[in-house]
This record gives sequence, C-alpha cells and structure tokens, in this order.
Amino acid sequence: MVAFGKKLKERQIQEWQGYYINYKLMKKKVRQYAQQIELGTQDRRHVLKDFSRMLDNQIEKIVLFLLEQQGLLASRIAELGEQHDALQKQPDISKMSELREAYRAVGLDLLKLLYFVEINAVGLRKILKKFDKRFGYKFTDYYVKTRANHPYSQLQQVFKHVGIGAVVGALSRNLHELQDRQGSYLSIYDQPTLPLQDPVVHSIKAAVDRLTHSTNFLNFMAQHAFIMQEELPTPTEEHVDDQRYNFMSLLLNLANTFLYMVNTYIIVPTADDYSMSLGAAATVCGIVIGAMAVAQVFSSVYFSAWSNKSYFRPLVFSSIVLFVGNTMYALAYDLNSIWVLLLGRLFCGLGSARAVNRRYISDCVPLKIRMQASAGFVSASALGMACGPALAGLLQTNFKVYKLTFNQDTLPGWVMSVAWLVYLVWLWITFKEPVQEVEENHVPHQSNAAENDSLEEGVKQPLLITSERKEDEDADQDFDDSEEAPEESRRPATSIRSAYRLLTPSVKVQLLIYFMLKYAMEILLSESSVITTYYFNWSTSSVAIFLACLGLTVLPVNIVVGSYISNMFEDRQILLVSEIMVCVGILLSFHVFFPYTQPQYICSGLLMFVAAEVLEGVNLSLLSRVMSSRLSRGTYNGGLLSTEAGTLARVVADATITLAGYLGVSRLLNVTLLPSLFICIISIIATCYTYNSLY
Repeated sequence: MVAFGKKLKERQIQEWQGYYINYKLMKKKVRQYAQQIELGTQDRRHVLKDFSRMLDNQIEKIVLFLLEQQGLLASRIAELGEQHDALQKQPDISKMSELREAYRAVGLDLLKLLYFVEINAVGLRKILKKFDKRFGYKFTDYYVKTRANHPYSQLQQVFKHVGIGAVVGALSRNLHELQDRQGSYLSIYDQPTLPLQDPVVHSIKAAVDRLTHSTNFLNFMAQHAFIMQEELPTPTEEHVDDQRYNFMSLLLNLANTFLYMVNTYIIVPTADDYSMSLGAAATVCGIVIGAMAVAQVFSSVYFSAWSNKSYFRPLVFSSIVLFVGNTMYALAYDLNSIWVLLLGRLFCGLGSARAVNRRYISDCVPLKIRMQASAGFVSASALGMACGPALAGLLQTNFKVYKLTFNQDTLPGWVMSVAWLVYLVWLWITFKEPVQEVEENHVPHQSNAAENDSLEEGVKQPLLITSERKEDEDADQDFDDSEEAPEESRRPATSIRSAYRLLTPSVKVQLLIYFMLKYAMEILLSESSVITTYYFNWSTSSVAIFLACLGLTVLPVNIVVGSYISNMFEDRQILLVSEIMVCVGILLSFHVFFPYTQPQYICSGLLMFVAAEVLEGVNLSLLSRVMSSRLSRGTYNGGLLSTEAGTLARVVADATITLAGYLGVSRLLNVTLLPSLFICIISIIATCYTYNSLY
C-alpha cells in the first residue's frame, strides 16, 4: 500500500508549493498546544483562538491563490473565445483543431487546479479531525459552521469550489461546439442529456465529483452498503478500475444481492404454517428463519477470503448451494421432515455471497460511479426485502405434480430454486472475471475501498515539505500511531481476534448499536406471522402485505434523511434520536392494555422499523469514519465485522423466538420484546457515555 503522505508528495506541483496548506507546521502546533496545556503554561481559550487564526490564514492563502488561478484560466478562455468567434465567420478546419487543443490545454490546467483544491481540502479535514481527537473538543463543528455560513466565507471556496463551475461550463460548451457534429449547431444547453465525448471534460467532471463532499441521497445510500469511497485516487488506480470494471458483472452482483434478500424473507409469512405441517410448534419458525443466518456467520468469512482471488467462482458456488438449499426446503414437505427443512435453510445461508458483492463494488467499480453502485447495492437489498414477502403472498395455491406438492409452504422454495438456476446460467454466460492485480513483495491484497481510510487515519508527511527527518517521525509516533506506524502495523488483520483488538471504544459502541437494531428488526419480522395470527387472525396474504409495506419504506425514508435531515443535523444527533425512537417503538409494541389492537401493532412496528433503518445508515456512516485503516482491507475487514455483528443479532433473535415459544404464544410478544428493550437502553447509555467522553 502506498502511504498517503507519499501520494500527496507525488501530487504536488512544484511551482505551487508555497500555496499548499502547511500541514506539518499545524500538526506540530497541535502537539505544542497539548504540551503547553499539560504544563499549565497556556489556557484552552487561547489555544482555540490561536489555532482558529492559523487556520484562517492557511485557508486565505489557498483561496487567494485559487482565485488568481481561476482568473488566469478565465482570461485564457476569453482569448480563445475571441478566436472561436473569428472562426465562426471564416471557418478553417486546421485552426479549429488547434483551437480545440488549446481548450483542452486549459482543461488540463483546470484539472491540476482541482487536484490542488482536493489535496488542501483533505489536509484541512484531517487537521481538524486531529485537533478534535487530541483535545476532545467539537472544534470542527464550531469552525465549519462559523466560517461556512458567514457571508464572506472563504471556506466555501475550498469545500464548495465556488466559481470553478463557471469555468467548467465554459470549457464544456466550447469543446462541445468544436466537435464534429455534421452540421448540427445545437449547444449543451439545448441538449443537456447529450453525452460529452471529450475525455478532458470527463476527467474534470470526475474530479469535481470527488471534491464534492456535501451530504446527498447517494452518499447516504452508499453508507448503508459500508463501501467507503477513496478520496484521493491516483490516475493509475482509476485506469486499473476502468480495466477491471464490467457493467454486466456489476449487474450480476446486484442481482445476486436482490435474489438473496428475496430468498431470506420469502419464507417469513409461511414459516410458522410450514413448521406446524411438519409436526413442530409454530414458534419453531424462529429456528427455520434463523438457520440461514447461522450458516451466514461462517459463509461471510470464507466468501470474504475467496474474493481475494476470484469473484466468478464464489458466485457460481453461491448459486449452486442456494439452488440445492431451496430444493431441499421445498422437498421437506413431501418427505415430512423438519430436519430436511432446517438443512435446506442452512445450505441457503452457506450461499450468502454478500461479501463478494461488496468487494466487487469496492475493488472493481470505477470511483466515478462507485457511489451509484453502492446505492444500487442498498436499493437492491431493500427491493428484495419488500419483494420476498410480497411474492409469498401471491403463491397461494395448492396442487400436485406426480408426488411433489406445490402449495404456499413449498412454492417459495421451488420459485427460488428456479430463480437461482436461471441466475447461474446468466452468470456463466455473461460474467467477466476481473484481471487480478499483481501483488509485489507478498503484500496482502488491498481493496480500493480500503485505501480511503489512509486519508482518515493520518498523513505520514506534510503537504509542502519534500523530505522528512527521523526525529520528527519519532516525535509524532506518540501523537498518532496510525500516522507514523511502521509498514507492519499497516497490514490488515489476519484473524477475527486480531481484528477485535483493533476496535476502539467508539467502534465497539457502533457495532453494539448495529447488533441492537438488527436484533429488534429480526424480532419484528420473524415473529410477525405468529403474532398477527394469534392476536388478529391474519391470513398469509395479510402478513405478506404488512411485511412488504415495511420493506417499501426503506427507500423513501433514506431519500428524506439523506437529502434533508442529514443536512440539518449532525450524524451523532440523528443517531441518538433514532435510538430513542427505536426504544419508543419497542415500548409501544408491548401487550399491556387489553385488547391488543391492530393499529397499536402496525404503528409501533412501523415506527420501530423506520427508526432502525435511519439508525443503520447513520451508524454505518460513523463506523466508516472511526474504523482503523487496518480494518479496511483484507479478509477480516470492517465490513465483515459489521456483517457478523448483524448476522449474530439475527441468530440470537430467532433463537429467542423459538425459546420463548415454550412459554406459550400468549407470552411470546412481551418475552421477545424484553431483550430488545434491554439492549436498546444499553446502546443509548453507551452512546451518551462514549460521545460525552470524546467531546
């Protein structure tokens, strides 16, 4: 892995060195502040004032240089515009070609300026994070809010690249007009959807997209996938991404995600009825549903390791195992065996390739569309979650073919078997195995999604200084181990145990929250059929409609949160409020007053589910920020840990339902809600304690 400091050093433009943020100076000042406060020679208010003034000076230096360069680019474009007007009156093909190259040269210079802004924006974010981490202040929030919202804001120039859009627009329009359009005089404004063919414009657009870090719907959806975006990729890495990427392969991974979620939830409305038809209690549905999650605990590990070497073979294996598992699930009815039913669900869990799906997006999808692909991953999961129960509601029939029974219990298995068989054929014909990267010096495999944490975990050297002194490295070692750690400490974790040792208290709290929300959601979904049949006498179709409606809330809720709420409040505020709302939903679900009504169950369940969905997105967003860089790559990565936490929560929840069933269906609701309430309260306390201690 290339150290972040080395990347920055390679990106520096020599003639612009004096205008970059002086990261090393500011880092040393932070260390000096800490020593002065510890010795009592400086008070905190003076530190805040002095550091704010230093940041203001650094930003002003960057912004004034940025404005100067924008002015130079604007002047060049204006001169080229005059030449363009002259050519319109007296066309000359050779001069048009020269003019087009001149515009492209301006575009390349604009690209250099965008990289300049990007490097400084990353350095600014890092030094603010470092100050917060060192002193336990909410200084970043204070500084950004006071500077960004001021009418004379210079910070907006860095983070919102104000004015660059006009330069990009002028370049795009003129390059578009100079293209050979066979007599067409339409501009980009007449046909805004017309693709721009010039590669310079594409490169500029990709750089602007990387530079834009304001929260939006796609960002929020991508956070659900826990696929982190690399902030400062090299052109070589972008080229490698383009070589490895194949649209049909991405589509197959998203289809795998969709089908697996359908497979997970298609049996929920009928699992209790199927269990009873095989001579078991209705509450055994918890074990039937949870068997898939039990196997997924193990399959996530070997699929994560397998994806280091191949993507095609794990997907083929997954399809075959899921085909076999669903066939066994369907045959259990005619074999009259609950064990065949459970074994079929275990096989389905062993075919969970979600780790491969995530890995393909993070490793092979180009950065310019990785956020959209991540959002597609989440959307496919949400759609599958809604379609599973809805499909089960449609399979209300009963007939026999030879000795095979096709009814509401077995049809989910048969339908999914056919679906996975069709998917396997499609996969075999169209999937293109990405070219594996050549690994040198036996360095463990690293995914592109992992490298972005080097931005969050520290810079090894300043943005301006071209050489380092050993004594500076040793001094910084105590300040931030992640920055100055030797190469060995940058290697990924090699086991679950070593990965667990890398977890900080804040990461453990985030994983606890993830466990809690998955546990609460699994209790609600898995026992819904038993509860609604006992209290309200609902049919299978009614249960299916209820579960499908819950699943359909995922995307609208994420649109509202990602586009509006997350822009108005801090993530930690949304996190705490969402936890409280989950707790309220659980409390309202208890059967305390008689009779237990349908509006009470539906409203409390909807509140709990929606709050849990909001909580999941915000929680994974925070988790990606505090996760160690060593947990962002390799087999035992942060994505695997979060998956394992969620899967274990589902296993425990489904086991709780089955065990609570021995106390009787009349007590099932309250008995299963008690652990949910307890874990939720613990997570709220842990959240308050952790973030109060940090800030």
